[in-house]
Amino acid sequence: MRVVVTGAHGKVGRAAVRALMAAGHEVTAVDVTRPVWERPGPAEPGYRQADLTDAGQAFAVVRGAEAVVHAAAIPDPTHNPPHVVFQNNLMATFNMIEAAVALGVPRFVNISSETVPGFFFPDRPFLPSYAPIDEDHPIAPQDPYALSKHFGEQLMDAAVRRSDIRCVSLRPSWVQHAGNYERNLGPQLRDPYQPSAGLWSYIDVDDLADAIVLAVESGLTGHEVFCIASPDNAAGRGLADLITAVYGEAIPIRPLSRPDASGISCEKAVRMLGWRPSRSWRDHLGEDGRALPEQARP
Repeated sequence: MRVVVTGAHGKVGRAAVRALMAAGHEVTAVDVTRPVWERPGPAEPGYRQADLTDAGQAFAVVRGAEAVVHAAAIPDPTHNPPHVVFQNNLMATFNMIEAAVALGVPRFVNISSETVPGFFFPDRPFLPSYAPIDEDHPIAPQDPYALSKHFGEQLMDAAVRRSDIRCVSLRPSWVQHAGNYERNLGPQLRDPYQPSAGLWSYIDVDDLADAIVLAVESGLTGHEVFCIASPDNAAGRGLADLITAVYGEAIPIRPLSRPDASGISCEKAVRMLGWRPSRSWRDHLGEDGRALPEQARP
């Protein structure tokens, strides 16, 4: 399948490109960074530079594709002015789905965010309505990043209403890879009883990439939204104990799939996509949150 991957030089995009190529797909990588005029290596995808907030450039990179994985975005609301985050993320998504619909692309995979419910970067903090959080959780974002991702999902809804395109939106938790586990999750393991906006959820980038491949290859119709989180939590503790210790009775706890379950449920993706996440922070860190010696890693 000919697959266009946007944001291909980012954390998620790079892993998606690798996984899609390993699965036998013909990948065109797209990003805003300048290309290098060198002969591509045998394992490298084709590359197109594009600013996807420009509709013409979005149409140019989508032409000829059989699937689009849209991972391009400013990844949080804290390092750019609010209007820049919102305009970039929303217009890039709008232009890409417009191009896909107009050019008859049958499958669109939209990389959304765990922030969509709204309690990650709010000006007026609030707590989840229940845990583990799932796709049915109420949505009430305040910040420009979560709003842009929420509206992106609505763009997918609109696209399937007016065309035969099939859309999947994935909401990844905090994405980790071999090089950042200790930096990001180590502090939570050493001091787990601190507030956590995502209720100690995380996802390994390669497990996320596996979900992206399944979404590309899926025959699901309409628009489906999936939370993508590791089955275990990043604190290495019982989730009910963590929530009660940190938040008291403020967050009702629903039945858990395992004692150390993630604060975000991946059960829908397991059930409907056939996704089987297999990586954990335990592959990289000891119980003290320090990186394992290379020889101790799987």
